[in-house]
Formats: sequence, C-alpha cells, structure tokens
Amino acid sequence: MDMARQMMQLLLLALVTASGSAQPRSARARMDLLNVCMNAKHHKAQPSPEDELYGQCSPWKKNACCTANTSQELHKDTSRLYNFNWDHCGKMEPACKRHFIQDACLYECSPNLGPWIRQVNQSWRKERILNVPLCKEDCERWWEDCRTSYTCKSNWHKGWNWTSGINECPARALCRTFESYFPTPAALCEGLWSHSFKVSNYSGGSGRCIQMWFDSAQGNANEEVAKFYAA
Repeated sequence: MDMARQMMQLLLLALVTASGSAQPRSARARMDLLNVCMNAKHHKAQPSPEDELYGQCSPWKKNACCTANTSQELHKDTSRLYNFNWDHCGKMEPACKRHFIQDACLYECSPNLGPWIRQVNQSWRKERILNVPLCKEDCERWWEDCRTSYTCKSNWHKGWNWTSGINECPARALCRTFESYFPTPAALCEGLWSHSFKVSNYSGGSGRCIQMWFDSAQGNANEEVAKFYAA
C-alpha cells in the first residue's frame, strides 16, 4: 500500500513539473525569443553556421536559419521555393530586385526575428513575422530604387492568379509603377507582405531597428536589436 502511495505521489509530481515547464510556441519565454528560427516552409529547426550561403545571404553564414540551397534559390527570378516571379509585370530593375532578394534573405536566414514571430494557421507555414521594426533608411532606399519598376498589386501575400503554377496578375489588375501602388515608403514596406514590417523611426546602428543590410565583418547588428525587444 505504501509503495502504491509513493508511486502515485511521484506520478503527480512528474505531471506538475511537466505542466509547469511546458510553454506553447505562441507564448515564447523571453529567452526563447533569441537565436530562433520560425516554423515555416524552408527554415531549419535551429540556427547554425552555413559557410556556403550564397550572394546577398552571405552576411548570415555564421549563424543562419536557411541552408545554402535556399540561399541560392532566393537569387533566381522564379525560385522553386515558392514559384514566385518577381517579373510579373515585365523585367524588374536590378536595383529594385536586390532589395527583394535581401528581404527574402532576412526572412529565410535571420535567427534574430523571435520577438516578432506569431502563430498562423496557413497550409505552408505555422508561424510568420509581424511588425518587425525595419530601419527607416532600408525602407526608403527600397522604395526609391523600386519606384519606376512595375507591379499589379499592393499586397503580394494574396490574390494572385496561380493557375499556371506561378504567380500572375489577377484579372483586371493593371501593371503600373510601384509608386502608383505604393505612394510612400511605408506603403511599400508595410503593405507588401501584410505588415510583416513596420517602418521604424530609428536608423541602422541604433540598436532599435532591424537592418536588412549590415556588414557581417562587424558582426550581426540585429542580435542587439532582438535582445532589446525581447527584454
């Protein structure tokens, strides 16, 4: 009888301990916000070094949520990762396209977006980023370099015609300049991906905004930013 009582007490203790330590991914503990990868289509489970990261994704090679293969695909006009065609309204200017490649590298490779990861119920991912404070000059340069390229939509997350297997403009959607669909830098950076970004009043180097562009020789500037917002 005493043995049975002891076993029951041990079982209850184990259950209490387990329930106290379990944390749903939607309620990340503060330290869980740092050095993490989101649960999405092509992200690794944990960040780690990737010496062969390609091109514009190379700043993340010391610690990345993306693989070398993912980084190569991100540089293609129509990547196999999402079958998304940047040139849906004619050839996108190279000066513009480099910002979209850098945006994709940040999304796929960065381990410093934890404070802005949110759960979603989507077929192709379980988590997304929301309202990441993008450094103001990164957004302004993106808009300036893209204002004369062409698109047919102001929100690229949804509403495309996918019948061919790649994104095409929906019926009656006109190809116009970026400036027509995105009259301000904030309209582009915040509206493009359903508010994945929120334009910050801070500049790069402030420790208060996420940089799409940084000099990896000086370290990853976004680590300090993630620590600030996690706290």
